[in-house]
Amino acid sequence: MSRFDFSPLYRSAIGFDRLASLMENAASGGSNNGYPPYNIELLSENQYRISMAVAGFARQDLEITSHENTLMVKGHKEQEQESRNYLYQGIAERGFERRFQLADHIKVVGADLENGLLHIDLVREVPEAAKPKTIAIGQAE
Repeated sequence: MSRFDFSPLYRSAIGFDRLASLMENAASGGSNNGYPPYNIELLSENQYRISMAVAGFARQDLEITSHENTLMVKGHKEQEQESRNYLYQGIAERGFERRFQLADHIKVVGADLENGLLHIDLVREVPEAAKPKTIAIGQAE
């Protein structure tokens, strides 16, 4: 697998070092092994939804935390007391930890578990101070 060199981005983009680090992690494969599978949807210009396939997990088995620009979803399934004799076991019931890096001003607004899918709703709320302003020409003193 070839590695990309992001050092030119560090030299020419001021304040984007975090973004370059994220790109390096993504290029190296990251630590996520693809379980559980998920979708990221754009619902509108400023609304997003992450849907994760968590079949077999109940609400109490799942933990969602958001801190700074990281969303973390953990699933922990208690071991069953009775042992089962599976002929074939295709449904993964192992614990997981999945992290998502969120852009600035992205907030988690809700989560719901429905038909084995965990839906996490996100919204971009840009504060007034961060929105573009028109600057009048010739008004400087």
